[in-house]
Amino acid sequence: MSDRFGARLARTADAFGTLCVGIDPHPSLLAEWGLTDDPDGLARFCDVCLDGLGGHVGLVKPQSAFFERHGSAGVAVLERLLAGLAQTPTLSLLDVKRGDIGSTMDGYADAYLGVGAPLGADAVTLSPYLGFGSLAPALRAAEEAGRGVFVLARTSNPEGGPVQLADWSGRSVAQGIVDGAAAANADVTPLGDVGVVIGATHEHGLDLSALGGAVLAPGLGAQGASPADVAARFAGLAGIVVPTASRSVLRAGPDPVALRGAAEVLRDELEAARAAS
Repeated sequence: MSDRFGARLARTADAFGTLCVGIDPHPSLLAEWGLTDDPDGLARFCDVCLDGLGGHVGLVKPQSAFFERHGSAGVAVLERLLAGLAQTPTLSLLDVKRGDIGSTMDGYADAYLGVGAPLGADAVTLSPYLGFGSLAPALRAAEEAGRGVFVLARTSNPEGGPVQLADWSGRSVAQGIVDGAAAANADVTPLGDVGVVIGATHEHGLDLSALGGAVLAPGLGAQGASPADVAARFAGLAGIVVPTASRSVLRAGPDPVALRGAAEVLRDELEAARAAS
């Protein structure tokens, strides 16, 4: 990769907008598309997504779990999807939420973030709840390979509140994670490679002024957040907000043209809401 993830994200957002479309092949969605719930149906689903979205939206976010549930054949489909996306201007963000310590974190870094990683995407999601410092091997590997990471901070699920809002030396755990990401992004321009995940479905109450990176904001569409909610909850952020939607766009399939149209309508609604805020 020729440059850092943050720089590529800034260019991609300028060219294609900030919408990230989740590639979430739920069994029910495969059925809606008339596809079988097996690796063959999964591959056909991904072919449509690649055709409809690749080179037309800024980012796509495959959810690893829906590939892993099909075993090694499903993971092979994921590898092919990531390779196909790498041939388009659309950035890939693999949702794996990995997080561990020591040599285990090294192993995850080799799998997803290192140079030549077999499941390498432009960026991945990471879980910091064994301590932000435990992510150091992943951050090093991402920097060396020109990839990015998005670290879970204040997620959209209600169960996250008791942990993420707990007091940690006078600040919330979530704020501590944001501050850790800000430290990792210090002195990197135009945009750091370490983003955070903050749900768009509720007020987050976090100070993002020093983040220097992007915010991945799940919850748009089927989970209840509107483009106006995204614009309001992240107003004033110096970095880039990357709202994510899955089912509300994917239900337009299996026609790739209709899928693309649904993504473009939502992208334009996001841009209009941002401009009006």
